[in-house]
Amino acid sequence: MDLSAETTAFDRGVSPVLQIVLPGREQHVIEFQPDPVLRARIDELATRSTEGELTEEEHLEYVGYVRANKFVSILKRQAQRQQAGK
Repeated sequence: MDLSAETTAFDRGVSPVLQIVLPGREQHVIEFQPDPVLRARIDELATRSTEGELTEEEHLEYVGYVRANKFVSILKRQAQRQQAGK
């Protein structure tokens, strides 16, 4: 599976919305980090996923976090592009 193609398509699809939402907030988006409790939960699920120990519910939760992380990464990349274009 070519995830770069998926990321590029997603990036292209949300870019127009981010052009509306991001102006003036780029640095906040770039510096965003999940809170420590959430980060610990994601790390726990990642470790257990690698070891094949997730329940179905935990797997679905982890997949949701992975999707959110992809979105945040794209949002940060767009924020960096907008900030560089100023």
